[in-house]
Amino acid sequence: MNILHILNGDATANSFEDTGLDGDIMVWREVLSEGPLEENIMSASFWRNRSEWIAGAFTDIPENYQQKVLGQLALLDEPYDEINLWFEFDLHCQANLLGVMTYLKQRTDLSSPNIYLICPADYPGKENFRGMGELNGEELEYLYDNIRVQLSGFDFILAAEAWAIYVSRDVEKLKTYLAKTGFWGSLHLLKPALEAQLQRLQINSNGLNYIEQKLLDIYNYDYKTRPQIYQAFWASEKIYGMGDMEIDIYLSRLKSKSLINL
Repeated sequence: MNILHILNGDATANSFEDTGLDGDIMVWREVLSEGPLEENIMSASFWRNRSEWIAGAFTDIPENYQQKVLGQLALLDEPYDEINLWFEFDLHCQANLLGVMTYLKQRTDLSSPNIYLICPADYPGKENFRGMGELNGEELEYLYDNIRVQLSGFDFILAAEAWAIYVSRDVEKLKTYLAKTGFWGSLHLLKPALEAQLQRLQINSNGLNYIEQKLLDIYNYDYKTRPQIYQAFWASEKIYGMGDMEIDIYLSRLKSKSLINL
């Protein structure tokens, strides 16, 4: 049987090789929780705009994007019998999961491969679980054996709907979608992630979104270095799944408004 494991990042990939699981590995290195998006993830403009934005936001070169992101997508042209999606509970991962599922739906004949999801919200014995990058090979194999679920046609329809609304960045559409959707299928962690997205989309009386205001509050509470701010943000806002480079995007906005001085 030809098996593909799509992993949520290099941190998980580092431990995954220590599992006893068969199959090829594809590392999803996109950050669909930030930057420009289009509903048609198959379009050339989607990937061109993503490449340009990643290069600018993270001071990278387009060649790296070609190799690390677009090069990996070629694996989806292979005739796999089974595809396993390894993504987490936070908005960063859930946005990427929606993107991957939408890509698979548009790209792949879904009647061919069986597609499964491994999506942990927590892990036994780990009080402050933040993601699969913390786990060793044996622990990842435990997740595979105990929480893996097969995705249905309904799950892919739901993902396509959620992706379209997510990409629109329309507050009222997202509010309505969250209110009317009562069944989430196997995408049981999508709702809290989308609720975090709704919180982020709304602008307060200071002209700031939730993340900007949170970071400003942390800064004003006398956390004056980036490492201190990162740690304080992660302690209360792990639902966003943001790394330091993503947090820096918001800090730069605050700095450009002369609200912080780092």
